[in-house]
Amino acid sequence: MEFHVSQSTGDDDRAGTHEKPFASITRAAEVAVPGDSVVVHEGVYRERVNPPRGGESHERRITYRAARGETVAICGSEAVSGWTLWKGNVWKVDIPNEQFGSFNPFATELAGDWFDPRDHSHHRGMVFLDGHWMVEADSLDEVYESCSDQSQTVRFWFADVTEDATTLYADFGGGDPNASLVEVTTRESVFYPDTSWCDYITVDGFRLRHAATPWAPPTAEQIALIGTHWSRGWIIENNEISYSRCAGLSLGKYGDAWDNTSADTAAGYVATIERGLENGWDYDRVGSHTVRNNVIHHCEQAGIVGSLGAIGSLIERNEVHSIHVIRRFGGAEQAGIKLHAPLKTTIRDNRVHHANRGLWLDWMTQSTRVTGNLFYDNDLNQDFFAEVNHGPYLVDNNIFLSRISIRDQSESGVYAYNYIAGEIQCAAEHRRDTPWQEADSTALAGLAPTRGGDNHFYGNTFAGPGDVAETEPREVGLHSPAWKSGYGLAMYNTSALPCRAAGNRYVAGARPFGDELHDADSDAFLERGDGVDLRHLGQTAVSCLPFRRAAPTDEVVYRRL
Repeated sequence: MEFHVSQSTGDDDRAGTHEKPFASITRAAEVAVPGDSVVVHEGVYRERVNPPRGGESHERRITYRAARGETVAICGSEAVSGWTLWKGNVWKVDIPNEQFGSFNPFATELAGDWFDPRDHSHHRGMVFLDGHWMVEADSLDEVYESCSDQSQTVRFWFADVTEDATTLYADFGGGDPNASLVEVTTRESVFYPDTSWCDYITVDGFRLRHAATPWAPPTAEQIALIGTHWSRGWIIENNEISYSRCAGLSLGKYGDAWDNTSADTAAGYVATIERGLENGWDYDRVGSHTVRNNVIHHCEQAGIVGSLGAIGSLIERNEVHSIHVIRRFGGAEQAGIKLHAPLKTTIRDNRVHHANRGLWLDWMTQSTRVTGNLFYDNDLNQDFFAEVNHGPYLVDNNIFLSRISIRDQSESGVYAYNYIAGEIQCAAEHRRDTPWQEADSTALAGLAPTRGGDNHFYGNTFAGPGDVAETEPREVGLHSPAWKSGYGLAMYNTSALPCRAAGNRYVAGARPFGDELHDADSDAFLERGDGVDLRHLGQTAVSCLPFRRAAPTDEVVYRRL
């Protein structure tokens, strides 16, 4: 059955047909069953969609879609008017706390594993002026100070929460907020089920924005503006997802009593993985999601995040940008895309830019393929970070254009036919023992430190800055053992586990690998040299898995660039 929702003509007491539509998406979700579709018509829907059930299979899913050719926004915010001029250019408004219900984001602070407040105050609430977020001040004095320089583009707000009301103070740059659209977040998420195993849901064609999301580390339930909540088989496509306090889209884990209790330790996350296995972490019950053709921007932690729940998934043709741009808090989870355990996951043909870090694959990257992506202007950190993985995984046909292209603290990756214009940094990691899985399984097969190396590099182009003298590898940072950084592959000449390289091209001063082979001397290449045969690469040094399992399906990699 097809249900219809119309903000302008609907009524939740009606039948939900095209002629007699519902007024809210929530009402349609209450009655939709497997095989049904919910068509939402033009309007701004200020509600959180909490689907009580999902579909039964790919063929009998529940689909939520915007009506074709119509603009449909679902917001976790409410418009606020009645602002009065307080002092100077600072305005104020009082909001009765009863309007927030049981969750007042302006009284709820960000916190959790691997979160760094950087000596600032961070609440989950946000204020928006004409659609764009303003910045939370540590005090009312900071708001006053921002008024003294009306040339600056950053505008601050401050919240004073009492037992009965939340008073907001804000600097609107000399403008009258009552003549603009001012919105404040009132909801934790926009499209997110309370229950796990809410499988086979499609969300198609919406503008999803404004959510007071929590910090989402890998050891806690990863609530985002939109998320799958430990389910299987979602399709999230053709949406604009924007302005989340932390994460935009989550393929993450469930919540339990151990959320945010890891003490920021590797052992704490290993325990999380073990509990996940007890709670259904298996290809037949979790993952296999499709995330495609979305534009995801202005999320302060991550555009896409996923701990354990992204296994077997496809993330393709998304644009992710403007991630972690305010930078008043820090931590270890910020990136355009940040995944833990992306087993048998494909990340392809995405464009990730203007983030602190482009793609971060952290722990248990195995049978994972990163292909055909474009990364640029990710200049706080780097385009791609592979952290404490034992492989095998495949990185092919990508374009890396940021100052640091690759940060490699893993082993047993295959890099083929990439264009790498920035530096590569590599290091071992002896302080943490991290796991790998049995083949085609989520079951743990072992734990080991990361020695570094055992990578294969075929047919890549490495570009330096043009000055040969500046391209010799050098040690950077305070990590022990030290990070080695440079253009090309010379930093791998002394890696603990030997690397292999053949048929690569080095330009503008990039330094070659010391034992580089020509195409004809390497049995990795196909006879015509236009492909790499993973079946000829042997097995990984630590996980002892064949490199032919580096990608979810393909065993031969062809040049696409």
